[in-house]
Amino acid sequence: MTEYEGGKLIAPAEVQAAILALSEGLSFWGGVDPNSGHIRDAYHPACGESLAGRIVMMPTSRGSCTGSGVLLELALNGHAPAALVFRESEDILTLGALIAGRMFDRHLAVLRLPAESYDALAACSEAAIHEDRVEAEGLSIPLERVDASALELTAADRAMLDGQEGEAVQLAMEMICTMAASQGAKALVDVTRGHIDGCIYASHANLRFAEAMLDLGAGVRIPTTMNAISVDFGNWQAQGVDPEFGQPASRLAQAYVDMGARASFTCAPYLLDDAPTMGEAIAWAESNAVIYANSVLGARTVKHPDFMDLFIAMTGRAPMSGVYADDARRARLIINVELPSRHDDAFWPMMGWVAGRLAPDCIPLIRGLEAAAPDEDDLKALCAAFGTTSAGPMLHVAGVTPEADNAALPDAREVSVGPADLLEAWTAFNQGGEQVELVAFGSPHFSIAECGKLAELLEGRQCKTGTTAIVTLGRDALATVQADGTLARLRQAGVKVVADICWCSISEPVFPPEARNLMTNSGKYAHYAPGLSGRTVRFGSLAECAEAAVTGSAPKAPPVWLA
Repeated sequence: MTEYEGGKLIAPAEVQAAILALSEGLSFWGGVDPNSGHIRDAYHPACGESLAGRIVMMPTSRGSCTGSGVLLELALNGHAPAALVFRESEDILTLGALIAGRMFDRHLAVLRLPAESYDALAACSEAAIHEDRVEAEGLSIPLERVDASALELTAADRAMLDGQEGEAVQLAMEMICTMAASQGAKALVDVTRGHIDGCIYASHANLRFAEAMLDLGAGVRIPTTMNAISVDFGNWQAQGVDPEFGQPASRLAQAYVDMGARASFTCAPYLLDDAPTMGEAIAWAESNAVIYANSVLGARTVKHPDFMDLFIAMTGRAPMSGVYADDARRARLIINVELPSRHDDAFWPMMGWVAGRLAPDCIPLIRGLEAAAPDEDDLKALCAAFGTTSAGPMLHVAGVTPEADNAALPDAREVSVGPADLLEAWTAFNQGGEQVELVAFGSPHFSIAECGKLAELLEGRQCKTGTTAIVTLGRDALATVQADGTLARLRQAGVKVVADICWCSISEPVFPPEARNLMTNSGKYAHYAPGLSGRTVRFGSLAECAEAAVTGSAPKAPPVWLA
């Protein structure tokens, strides 16, 4: 038997099962059915495979921070993988597994292996995982248990860890320290604010966790905003939402409010008046918000998983790892872009999606866009789409983002992107037919400026009968557009405007049940919508989407600038 270089055992469990080796990472939120464990990401090469009861191997996860909640739901309903094996650092699914074992006695193993050992195991059909090693066909890989005892903790940290501030805070510090050790951190860092992503009702597991923490006496100690939730908090009953969904979804949101979080209910907290500043250490979950905060604002936050967001908000402390440190913010890949002439706003989400595919597990520096002059909404679209295909917590854009100068490491690889690559993205996003029954705006949440642009495009026009146009946005933005008259202009054109929810958490009947084909200007939603909604998708610029709302038809061909 050949013995390979040893790996780390992060969550222990005795396992003997078949191996499913995935060639690329997977977002459990939007990419895995939480009721069955089947992969439903239409863009993933293993779409349709079942993860249940198998040793699932992938380089690392990607996409939404809500994946930890999906994994917890799978553990609670008996459809989770038996084990997860990663080659690179991974936090989202790791934390979900730790919570499943610590709080609910549902154990699955989590390992991280060096590249050669990982590749050798991936070539096997089945394996056994023990507390000290992995054994498979002709190979053995020693395992070392992750140990948090060497962390440099302050007296206040130790008091929390020892239970002097109550059981809830003790649990939070236990999880923070375990995650810190798994990430290779040597200490913790103070953070000034948090953003909760776990308030989305992705499954009943999210509610069970939140109410269990509330019952233990959990409360936040730093200013903490909340992500978009799964219902319009004050209006879901009038909208006809089934109480079997609406009640637990609103209970989940209320639990976090009761723990002291601000009822901001937006997936774009960087649009709020008190956005983080350059160099500020924060603790945000929600993938697009993390990427925007790091990339555009120059703030510092790891892409914290759901549940970790609450733990950090309860303690004000986070593992000193990842992009909290200077060196981890450097680019390992340079993407040289041939900027198409006369491009429109659809360029930015396509560019983000392509960049994520090229940099699935690292931070890229994008060059060639210096003359493009992207605005806040362009960068929002770029970051959100990047987060669907990459595990990277940020990107740099030369001449645009604040840390782009000298961002690339000396040995950074270089690749090129041209119109053909963008056309491939457009084709992937446009698998639906020409007839459009729904136009989806606001993933991430629409900004005040975007509301104004859409109102101008629809001025004096009406959405076609049989085609519904919906804008989702945060409640702060809603109050502003209501006060300045923009909301009335949108409604005059037949647009529905809904606060608190976002397209990645929307459900019927707010999502029109009769709609079979939708159109969106969001690269993020174009990626996730087939798996989340079961509908086909068309994608285009804001102007093309406005035109589709009026005509009921998507353009037959790609935009001229891609021809």
